[in-house]
Amino acid sequence: MTLEVLIHTAQLDKDGWLDFPEYGFRQYFLWKHPTSGASIALLEYEKGGCIPVKHSHASNQFMYCLEGEYEYTDSGLRLLPGSFYMNPKDHPHGPTLAHERSVLIEIYDGPHYYEKPVFHTDETIGDFLSGPV
Repeated sequence: MTLEVLIHTAQLDKDGWLDFPEYGFRQYFLWKHPTSGASIALLEYEKGGCIPVKHSHASNQFMYCLEGEYEYTDSGLRLLPGSFYMNPKDHPHGPTLAHERSVLIEIYDGPHYYEKPVFHTDETIGDFLSGPV
Protein backbone atom coordinates (compact mmCIF):
# COMPACT_ATOMS: atom_id res chain seq x y z
CA MET A 1 0.00 0.00 0.00
CA THR A 2 1.16 3.52 -0.79
CA LEU A 3 0.23 6.97 0.49
CA GLU A 4 0.76 8.42 -2.98
CA VAL A 5 -2.21 9.73 -4.95
CA LEU A 6 -2.73 9.30 -8.68
CA ILE A 7 -5.76 10.80 -10.40
CA HIS A 8 -6.56 10.61 -14.10
CA THR A 9 -8.58 13.68 -14.99
CA ALA A 10 -10.35 11.79 -17.77
CA GLN A 11 -11.81 9.53 -15.09
CA LEU A 12 -13.00 12.11 -12.55
CA ASP A 13 -16.23 11.30 -10.73
CA LYS A 14 -18.82 13.61 -12.30
CA ASP A 15 -20.52 13.95 -8.91
CA GLY A 16 -17.29 15.31 -7.38
CA TRP A 17 -17.55 18.68 -9.16
CA LEU A 18 -18.78 21.73 -7.26
CA ASP A 19 -20.89 23.75 -9.69
CA PHE A 20 -21.25 27.53 -9.69
CA PRO A 21 -23.69 27.92 -12.63
CA GLU A 22 -24.52 31.55 -11.85
CA TYR A 23 -20.83 32.39 -12.33
CA GLY A 24 -20.03 29.98 -15.17
CA PHE A 25 -17.48 27.73 -13.50
CA ARG A 26 -16.99 24.50 -11.64
CA GLN A 27 -14.33 23.18 -9.27
CA TYR A 28 -12.97 19.69 -8.57
CA PHE A 29 -10.74 19.07 -5.56
CA LEU A 30 -7.86 16.76 -6.39
CA TRP A 31 -6.44 16.94 -2.85
CA LYS A 32 -7.32 18.56 0.48
CA HIS A 33 -5.26 18.55 3.66
CA PRO A 34 -7.59 17.50 6.49
CA THR A 35 -6.29 19.95 9.10
CA SER A 36 -4.52 22.86 7.39
CA GLY A 37 -7.13 23.69 4.73
CA ALA A 38 -4.49 23.50 1.98
CA SER A 39 -5.85 22.17 -1.32
CA ILE A 40 -5.30 21.56 -5.01
CA ALA A 41 -8.23 21.82 -7.41
CA LEU A 42 -9.13 21.98 -11.07
CA LEU A 43 -11.18 24.98 -12.15
CA GLU A 44 -13.15 24.96 -15.39
CA TYR A 45 -14.63 28.24 -16.59
CA GLU A 46 -16.96 28.53 -19.53
CA LYS A 47 -16.50 31.53 -21.81
CA GLY A 48 -17.79 34.53 -19.84
CA GLY A 49 -17.43 32.75 -16.48
CA CYS A 50 -16.24 34.98 -13.67
CA ILE A 51 -15.59 35.79 -10.06
CA PRO A 52 -17.67 38.99 -9.83
CA VAL A 53 -16.07 40.76 -6.89
CA LYS A 54 -12.75 41.87 -5.47
CA HIS A 55 -11.82 39.53 -2.62
CA SER A 56 -8.84 38.22 -0.66
CA HIS A 57 -7.74 34.89 0.76
CA ALA A 58 -6.67 33.61 4.16
CA SER A 59 -3.63 31.91 2.58
CA ASN A 60 -1.40 32.16 -0.49
CA GLN A 61 -3.12 31.30 -3.78
CA PHE A 62 -1.33 29.78 -6.77
CA MET A 63 -2.78 29.11 -10.22
CA TYR A 64 -1.47 27.49 -13.37
CA CYS A 65 -3.36 27.88 -16.64
CA LEU A 66 -3.73 24.69 -18.67
CA GLU A 67 -5.96 26.15 -21.38
CA GLY A 68 -7.95 29.24 -22.24
CA GLU A 69 -7.61 32.91 -21.35
CA TYR A 70 -8.48 34.04 -17.82
CA GLU A 71 -8.12 37.67 -16.72
CA TYR A 72 -7.91 39.50 -13.41
CA THR A 73 -9.72 42.56 -14.75
CA ASP A 74 -8.64 45.15 -12.16
CA SER A 75 -4.93 44.52 -12.77
CA GLY A 76 -5.17 43.38 -16.39
CA LEU A 77 -3.21 40.19 -15.62
CA ARG A 78 -4.12 37.48 -18.13
CA LEU A 79 -3.42 33.81 -17.62
CA LEU A 80 -2.77 31.96 -20.87
CA PRO A 81 -1.71 28.31 -21.27
CA GLY A 82 1.55 27.88 -19.39
CA SER A 83 1.02 30.96 -17.18
CA PHE A 84 1.73 30.74 -13.44
CA TYR A 85 -0.01 33.17 -11.05
CA MET A 86 0.65 33.76 -7.36
CA ASN A 87 -1.48 35.96 -5.13
CA PRO A 88 -0.21 36.49 -1.57
CA LYS A 89 -2.36 36.00 1.52
CA ASP A 90 -4.62 39.01 2.27
CA HIS A 91 -3.97 40.73 -1.09
CA PRO A 92 -7.25 41.96 -2.67
CA HIS A 93 -7.71 40.83 -6.28
CA GLY A 94 -10.46 40.33 -8.84
CA PRO A 95 -12.94 40.49 -10.35
CA THR A 96 -12.05 37.92 -13.00
CA LEU A 97 -13.32 36.97 -16.45
CA ALA A 98 -12.76 33.94 -18.67
CA HIS A 99 -12.44 35.29 -22.23
CA GLU A 100 -12.77 31.72 -23.50
CA ARG A 101 -13.24 28.31 -21.94
CA SER A 102 -10.42 28.07 -19.40
CA VAL A 103 -8.97 25.26 -17.29
CA LEU A 104 -6.74 26.11 -14.34
CA ILE A 105 -5.05 24.32 -11.48
CA GLU A 106 -5.56 26.23 -8.23
CA ILE A 107 -3.50 25.64 -5.09
CA TYR A 108 -3.88 27.11 -1.60
CA ASP A 109 -1.28 26.60 1.14
CA GLY A 110 -3.92 26.97 3.86
CA PRO A 111 -7.60 27.87 4.31
CA HIS A 112 -9.21 29.76 1.43
CA TYR A 113 -11.23 32.49 3.14
CA TYR A 114 -11.83 34.36 6.38
CA GLU A 115 -15.52 34.65 5.55
CA LYS A 116 -17.78 33.20 2.86
CA PRO A 117 -17.59 35.23 -0.39
CA VAL A 118 -20.76 36.04 -2.38
CA PHE A 119 -20.03 33.43 -5.06
CA HIS A 120 -20.06 30.57 -2.50
CA THR A 121 -23.05 28.93 -0.85
CA ASP A 122 -23.16 27.16 2.51
CA GLU A 123 -22.86 23.90 0.56
CA THR A 124 -19.89 24.90 -1.62
CA ILE A 125 -17.82 26.67 1.05
CA GLY A 126 -17.36 23.37 2.89
CA ASP A 127 -14.44 23.54 5.33
CA PHE A 128 -12.51 26.28 3.52
CA LEU A 129 -12.98 29.02 6.07
CA SER A 130 -10.14 29.81 8.45
CA GLY A 131 -10.66 29.54 12.18
CA PRO A 132 -10.66 32.55 14.48
CA VAL A 133 -8.02 35.09 13.51
